[in-house]
Amino acid sequence: MGSLKLVFNNFRKSFQNYFSMILSLSFTIMILYNFVNLTYTETFKALGEHNKNYIDIIIKVVSFVLICFMFFFIWYATNVFLTKRKKEIGIFVFMGLTNRKIAKIYTMETVLIGIVALVLGIVCGVLSTWLFQVILLAISDISIDISFSFTWKPVWLTAIVYAVIYLIFVIKGYVNIVRSSVLEMIQAVRQNEYVRTSRWTLIAKAVFGITVLLNGYYLATKESGLNIMGNLFSATVFVIVGTYLIFGGFLPILFQKLAENKNFLYNRERNLWVNNVIFRMKKNYRTYAMTCVLLTCSVTALAASFAQKERYDSMVHFRNTYTFQILSNRSGLGEEIAELIEKDNNIDYSSQARFFIMDGSHFSHDFPYGILPFSDVKKMAEDADLEFPYEKLEDDEVICANHIYLLSFITKRDNITVEIDGESYRQIDETKVPYMGYLQERQSYYIVSDNTYKKLITNYERSLLSDGLIAGYERDLKSDGQNDSHSEQIYIYNYRIKDIHNYAASMDELDTIMINDDDIYTGRVAINPDSDDIMWIKVEYSLCIFMFLVFVVASGCILFMKLYNDSFEEKERYSVLKKIGVAGKTLKKAISKELQAAYAMPFALMVLSSYFSVHSLEKMMSTDLKIINLVSVGIIFVFFLIFYKLSVFFAVRNCEA
Repeated sequence: MGSLKLVFNNFRKSFQNYFSMILSLSFTIMILYNFVNLTYTETFKALGEHNKNYIDIIIKVVSFVLICFMFFFIWYATNVFLTKRKKEIGIFVFMGLTNRKIAKIYTMETVLIGIVALVLGIVCGVLSTWLFQVILLAISDISIDISFSFTWKPVWLTAIVYAVIYLIFVIKGYVNIVRSSVLEMIQAVRQNEYVRTSRWTLIAKAVFGITVLLNGYYLATKESGLNIMGNLFSATVFVIVGTYLIFGGFLPILFQKLAENKNFLYNRERNLWVNNVIFRMKKNYRTYAMTCVLLTCSVTALAASFAQKERYDSMVHFRNTYTFQILSNRSGLGEEIAELIEKDNNIDYSSQARFFIMDGSHFSHDFPYGILPFSDVKKMAEDADLEFPYEKLEDDEVICANHIYLLSFITKRDNITVEIDGESYRQIDETKVPYMGYLQERQSYYIVSDNTYKKLITNYERSLLSDGLIAGYERDLKSDGQNDSHSEQIYIYNYRIKDIHNYAASMDELDTIMINDDDIYTGRVAINPDSDDIMWIKVEYSLCIFMFLVFVVASGCILFMKLYNDSFEEKERYSVLKKIGVAGKTLKKAISKELQAAYAMPFALMVLSSYFSVHSLEKMMSTDLKIINLVSVGIIFVFFLIFYKLSVFFAVRNCEA
């Protein structure tokens, strides 16, 4: 029989053994194709070039993450397949075949599986393209027309990426078989991920794993300044390493201790499955750890999605706090501006305040900030019905009024020391309440006491005078009514109209008071409520939901694939148990309990780890995500329940229990 015919016969007869691997690989190919295809679709061009550029960047980042995931997933899948096939193809040695001939048969068989998975994944990807985009836009709440268009470029890109990664591990398997001995092939199943370790080694791994994991949790939730990126990177590494050590050390020790307790072991027929769980733990702990890490990533992705949705809504509300903002170095313009607006619109509320901008050289952080007097901000908050939970500021205290970041890498926001004009002040809080409306989106501000404000502006204008940057200096800070064209102080007049979509009707009237000369200036900011310049955020948080689903399904597939293959190894053991009189119903119950433990262990550790990862995200995005954490855990539970039921069904069938 020729090699090619032998390969096709093996593939046809053992298709059920390859089913889980083909299905899992096809799923990853389908997902990658849909993401790659988004960059070549015409759908997002309707959102404008600005949004399309941002969306393309996001999609490329997500595609890179998926490619990295595909790399490790194919690595794992091909290793499992190689180990399973080694014992079978090792028998070919007794038929007179050399290692190279055997390796050639394995390579051809693996390539055939890869081609079937690729074709199935691409076909499913093309067929699901329209549905994928419909769901994406529905989640994003974006109303644009979708036209199905097929291009070969995403097909070739997906196929090339997959083929390169897959062939790397096919070649690795070929070399592995060529260098293997007959004994290694025959005993390959027993050697699969099995690590013989002493109890003291397991104890050391358990202690070290718990320590590393707890340290990772601490760093993830620690309040930090500019060093937060280092803390988050360290936390990620510690949690991954700690998770592997928990499954490789702590849980084996725990189950071994339970097995030594005879009252526990022989109660409810646990002796039929507990020892097998211990064996599987030593054999499959890397699989459990990988599943747990992926699940934690999935929960974090879903939490990030809802956090970004909340931030997007807050940003839209933030910039629409006021419809018009008039900036001038002239005081007393409030009534005049209101009369102009009311010719075409009704004013909902209005406010006004004073402020000035200090350049970065007057701050330790070297960035320019606006300075606001406490009393003016308090009055603005009352007029606009904004939250203002602060008592009177001391002269050495400041509040930072910042804009809403999509993601902030600084989580420590109070009890910070800042230097302004050579003096130290205590920052007692950082607020995202839009007291300055749209201007606060473009410029950060320090709210200071009224006395500090007077001192700072006086010193600032004197420094400008001494540097020759202003030609005169006459100022009475005690009087708001006096007009001084040489002052650096700016007056801001804010107005919100009832029908914000009718803002354009008042713009011609407001243009009549706009002045821009050497001594007197008056400028205007008008907010278009239909502006779509941050529409890309909607697509970003929608993609995070897809990433959540991808990671959940992928982790379930990995665990299902491993347990599905393991079930073939249990056939002989359960056959012996049936022969000695153990009832089939009892064996089915034992199989269910064993698989229940396999799914429950990574799920339980994921619940713990996800709490800290989501809590870290809460700090960076200033959003309460506890409900989302619970919802995501519930969704994963449902998915895992489905995978568990499928695993039990196939295990019972494969073991003929």
